[in-house]
Amino acid sequence: MTEALSNKGTPAVRMVGIVKRFPGVVANAGIDLEVYAGEIHALLGENGAGKSTLMNILAGLYRPDEGEIYIHGHLVDIRSPRDAIELGIGMVHQHFMLVETLTVAENVILGLKEPRLVLDMDRVEQEIEELSRRYGLQVDPTAYIWQLSVGEQQRVEILKALYRGANILIMDEPTAVLTPQEAHELGRTLRRMAEEGKAIIFITHKLDEVAEFSDRVTVLRQGRVVATLPTEQTTREELARLMVGREVLFRLEKEPVEPGAVVLELRDVHALNDKGLPALRGVSLQIRAGEIVGIAGVAGNGQRELAEVVTGLRPVSSGRILVHGRDVTNCSPREVIQAGVSHIPGDRLGMGLVPNLPVSDNIILKDYRKAPLAQGPFLRKQAVIRFAQELIRRFRIDTPSPATPVRLLSGGNLQRCILAREITAGRGLLVAVHPTRGLDVGATEAVRRMLLEQRAQGAAILLISEDLEELLALSDRIVVLYEGQVMGTVSADEANIEAIGLMMAGSRVPAPEGV
Repeated sequence: MTEALSNKGTPAVRMVGIVKRFPGVVANAGIDLEVYAGEIHALLGENGAGKSTLMNILAGLYRPDEGEIYIHGHLVDIRSPRDAIELGIGMVHQHFMLVETLTVAENVILGLKEPRLVLDMDRVEQEIEELSRRYGLQVDPTAYIWQLSVGEQQRVEILKALYRGANILIMDEPTAVLTPQEAHELGRTLRRMAEEGKAIIFITHKLDEVAEFSDRVTVLRQGRVVATLPTEQTTREELARLMVGREVLFRLEKEPVEPGAVVLELRDVHALNDKGLPALRGVSLQIRAGEIVGIAGVAGNGQRELAEVVTGLRPVSSGRILVHGRDVTNCSPREVIQAGVSHIPGDRLGMGLVPNLPVSDNIILKDYRKAPLAQGPFLRKQAVIRFAQELIRRFRIDTPSPATPVRLLSGGNLQRCILAREITAGRGLLVAVHPTRGLDVGATEAVRRMLLEQRAQGAAILLISEDLEELLALSDRIVVLYEGQVMGTVSADEANIEAIGLMMAGSRVPAPEGV
């Protein structure tokens, strides 16, 4: 705990009796919160507990229906994000607020009052480079956002807030898109910021990071504060119980399954990334029915491109891809779907769902052409509603109704919508990209259980995750990628973390017999 926090004094942020209602739900039900300068304060809770809503109020994106906000002891009225910025409040959102066609530097200065007439981009880029070095957030100021990995885009969001002079920094799931190494480095960065006197509010679902990063933790459940505790006086098990109201299983039993026929086969696959550079270089692998093959690697080493070539979203420059023995190399996404491939993308709202469409429309996106949902070119409305209601019940999607726009759901329920659609429409092969990223412990447990159920029913699953714990818990075999090449394949039951780490850093390990 920092010296500034130990002295306490007037809170940097004091929120009193905050109430926020949306149609059909009370997101915040009289929340009190105090955060001090020099403190890293973790905000913990299930998806939908009201954490992001509360912070969006502090950041000026929402107006509270009731309650008061004090900044450094002064009552304030935050009507807009500009008001928040002028008060020194910056927010790094879980879903990035970046313009993909602009550069890093252009995104950082977008919306600022100064400069008005003459842009000195060289100076701006130099300032961004200095900030990035100071806080360990390396990124190229001249790169376009669409060229960056998700982790690099997260760094841009943090730099945006710092460039604007934020001394109260809200971070909504900042480690959800980072590797364990990057997350650890971010923790050190946050500690440096706190030691400079900044107040850090850290929204996370990762209980280990609460213990590693934070000084105090506030737990929300169903829009209310259930506890505020010094981090050193609590445990992961207690926090999980406070979050979900029950005991949580951190490790699920993985039943033995005898693998069946080969469902997916890649033969010496090469592909380019968005910059036209080699992303996959001679990747060969097989996945059998009833088997989960995990892909490990530091972000940006070909994982995204691997998922995209298998699902038809990226062309292969050479090599072959076979699904159930059928050659689908460079087939369209629709042809790949017809071949039996389902896809849980890493970007839920950007790629997996259509945010402004209702839950029902998102759930039927792969079946809307078929009976009983369609009759000729026309949808059968009642059949669609019945189908959606059944999947909402079966997959326990928490939504006011099938007609609710999907963008209003929590992260865990967004993922349940995608799983409901992909599992129902799937025929043997599931490509799951970061399936539990950003989810709370309860939702993570549910998603992992669904994947293991699909494995038990004979599905072949390609699991791409940067969470080594998840890969070890779910996978039968783990393939490690480095700079688009397979460094080695290991059995998950016999995996050595140090060996996997060496392969992730570029050391090639021969495949054992039978793997």
